[in-house]
Amino acid sequence: MQSLLLAQVQWAQVGIVIGIFAAIAVLLTVCILLVAKFCKSNANEKVESILSHLAGANCGGCGCTGCAGFAEKLAKGEASLSDCHVTESGQKAAIAEILGVPFSAGKPTVSVCHCSGGSNAADAFIYNGAQDCSEEIKLAGGHKICTFGCLGGGNCARICPENAISFPEACAQTDDRCVSCGACILNCPKNLFSRIPADAKVYIACASHDKGKAVMDACKTGCIGCGKCAKICPQGAITMQNNLPVINYDKCTNCGNCAAACPRGSIRSKY
Repeated sequence: MQSLLLAQVQWAQVGIVIGIFAAIAVLLTVCILLVAKFCKSNANEKVESILSHLAGANCGGCGCTGCAGFAEKLAKGEASLSDCHVTESGQKAAIAEILGVPFSAGKPTVSVCHCSGGSNAADAFIYNGAQDCSEEIKLAGGHKICTFGCLGGGNCARICPENAISFPEACAQTDDRCVSCGACILNCPKNLFSRIPADAKVYIACASHDKGKAVMDACKTGCIGCGKCAKICPQGAITMQNNLPVINYDKCTNCGNCAAACPRGSIRSKY
């Protein structure tokens, strides 16, 4: 009899303990759900707030599929405001305040194509495939003798949200509609595009590192590495690196002497 009573008492205690643990588990679950909902709401609000200040170009120049994806990465600390070149400085400053990070506006830039070949460049063979540079480059590097130059397939123009790229002389060239988003930079398989200061007047319109004779055989406007531009620059803003001039835009005063002196027309006015 005593054993039966003891067993009943023990089971009653077990039931109480189980009930307590169950209540605690339910309470913790409710707390977790409430915290998760609160945090998710705050996160969504943060992303929406950031997104409201972005330019909304959805250009892909930041490496994301669109501004919404970029806003999410910014909110998570996985991206930098400097990755976006379209949003105005004032709006970037507002985003920096939301993120609680410092912000310093850089100089405005534009994108240029470092090639002037196209119809000026000799063909290695006739290409009849898809007008897609990424596909053509798989075939012996493309149809041009110059392995550095523009293939004219139009990938950059198709991706440009501002329609700022055209093909005079069958070679890519940007115009004053460029907002420096960087979509062309990311999508050119020849890596021919880069940013230069928006107030710059000239740029190097060649990417070939070949020596003079090889360049002359391949292109009428390719740089032969003669160095005249570097010698004539009054500011010492041009140096020769691997057979190609490089402009230091911090020193350049836009005098235009280099473009005038270039015997090949490899240094060109921006627009």
